[in-house]
Amino acid sequence: MKLSALVAQYVAYKQSMGMRFHTEARTLRSFCRAMGEVSVAQIAPDPVQAYIAGTGPVTRFWHRKHEVLRGFYRLAMARGYAASSPLPQIIPKPPHFVPHIFSHDELQRWLDATACCAGPRSKLQPYTFRMLILLLYGAGLRISEALSLRLSNVDLTAGAVGRYVAQRAKEHPTQLDGALFPTRTGTPVARHTAENIFRRLRVRAGVLRQDGGRYQPRLHDLRHAFAVHRLVSPGIARGQTCNAFCRNWQLTSALFISLRHSVTLP
Repeated sequence: MKLSALVAQYVAYKQSMGMRFHTEARTLRSFCRAMGEVSVAQIAPDPVQAYIAGTGPVTRFWHRKHEVLRGFYRLAMARGYAASSPLPQIIPKPPHFVPHIFSHDELQRWLDATACCAGPRSKLQPYTFRMLILLLYGAGLRISEALSLRLSNVDLTAGAVGRYVAQRAKEHPTQLDGALFPTRTGTPVARHTAENIFRRLRVRAGVLRQDGGRYQPRLHDLRHAFAVHRLVSPGIARGQTCNAFCRNWQLTSALFISLRHSVTLP
């Protein structure tokens, strides 16, 4: 059986069980492109190992690719399409990853850099990306959680969010319950769009790692900064809510999640 056909069946099977399986599907499609139009039984260990290894040092992506292909070949062998698994038997130890913890000065420079989104070529308005940064840092959300929010999920009476929604309504007056963070055309912001803009702003703001780390600061590092700043900040008692936490940095305006999204810090 052709590799691409079995991959399509495997992805459909996983998604029929209720799994999103989007990231895994992209990995499997990438594997198909690397192997070419061959049957599953013809795939040798060497090209599989070369695909997993990539061109740089071992990262956690090595292990993610290995895990996805291990599940795929488990199915292929169970159905008789492959006699054995061509995956490497020796699994290297995953590298120790240290996230970047933004300083308050770096956060301010990053917020100031959102002004470069004012150009017509930018998919987001400056105030949209600025509020997204404040939300990710002030509430410790994942980027996927923030981008999935809709107007009905937020408290529209909050001062800063009220001003943001009013500005948003001027751009998209017909969207009564659209995405909280829309593009200039009114469509929901995709994750890759937010990450691409972040990388551009990161360079403009000069927020770069100087410690020799392999990875530059990421959007997800705002979540780590949220947690670390929470732990080292004086005057934050145990059990306080995120609203009290954010007031410590005058970021109350960022925290406008409704009760079903609110959390209590330990």
